[in-house]
Amino acid sequence: MNIILFDDKEWKNLRPLTLTKPLGELRMGILTFKERWEKSIPGNYSYLTENYLAEKYTSQIENLNLFINPAYFPFPELVNAILNLNEGEILLNDEKLIAGKLSMEDFESLDKVNSKQIYKDKILHISQSWDLFTYNDTAIKFDFDLIIKNKKSQKISSTNGVINPENIFLEEGAVVEFAILNAKEGPIYIGKNAEIMEGSLVRGSLALCEEAKLNLGTKIYSGTTVGPYCKVGGEVNNSILMGYSNKGHDGFLGNSVLGEWCNLGADTNNSNLKNNYSTIKMWDYNTNSYIESGLQFCGLMMGDFSKSAINTQFNTGTVVGVSANVFDSGFPPKFIPSFSWGGKESSSKFDFEKSCEAAQKMMERRKKLLTEADKRILKHIYLEPSEY
Repeated sequence: MNIILFDDKEWKNLRPLTLTKPLGELRMGILTFKERWEKSIPGNYSYLTENYLAEKYTSQIENLNLFINPAYFPFPELVNAILNLNEGEILLNDEKLIAGKLSMEDFESLDKVNSKQIYKDKILHISQSWDLFTYNDTAIKFDFDLIIKNKKSQKISSTNGVINPENIFLEEGAVVEFAILNAKEGPIYIGKNAEIMEGSLVRGSLALCEEAKLNLGTKIYSGTTVGPYCKVGGEVNNSILMGYSNKGHDGFLGNSVLGEWCNLGADTNNSNLKNNYSTIKMWDYNTNSYIESGLQFCGLMMGDFSKSAINTQFNTGTVVGVSANVFDSGFPPKFIPSFSWGGKESSSKFDFEKSCEAAQKMMERRKKLLTEADKRILKHIYLEPSEY
């Protein structure tokens, strides 16, 4: 089956996290959205996304395609509804397109498609950036059951203090010694070659992905994802680090999402609750203004390749774009544009070539390359500051 994950309005709402990639490449729970759909509906997957991303994230189009909006979560009921679609038919929820079995011509002229199914069963729709951490506990539990089915965990070392060991899974090469693992309220997944160092305190749900590490004495609360090759220390609550990002030192990260290749300097902290306990407004790229999140707890949203200096203090509901460097003294503003050099409203712009050099050096440490296609994506963001 030829399956195309298409980006819709959610892609715009999830900026800056989606600025460098399609929505399907974001991580939530243990898996990326694409990986979760691949496990739910086998097929040949490709993307239909923004033009400037299409060189790296290509489309494979055939006469008949199954188009899926990856912002919807593949609960079994939804998967069955999609698989039961007939040729030329679409699946809607509240007039929003979930999926369609269509030609490209029909997909581009949806108003002319007459055969429609209305989905009214169990649904989880990620429409805003803060939905990622809000529903991350649900995603970890879903992915845990999906991944460990018919698999056997590695043995948990007797040096650890463990609650509900049946809810803990260690992949091959995972190392955990002298830690406290409490899986009473949610599962703890420890990926291939991942490590939890001595003295760490973990309360599930936790997704510690491949080659990721919790440093000495790390404190982890539920609903947290530490993506592949990330290093984490200090205190983390209900947050996601997508992959290859570091928060290696003391400091608090709560109700937050970090993209890939980010680095938080030692003792970086974020506020996730206002002093007056009111709901939090977040920067909206669509309106270039702040919008109401409806949440009482909301922390930091940071795009790929961005960094903070030591002792940085992020306000409640701060949004940081791509490849920004936050190092000026005092509290940074609640919106920091991409390629900011300093983090203040008056800060200059990070030189593009130097930003690429910094990104390349960070990636080389993980034996990855910043490709020419990556540079062209970053250049597009650099040249369009009003949108990104």
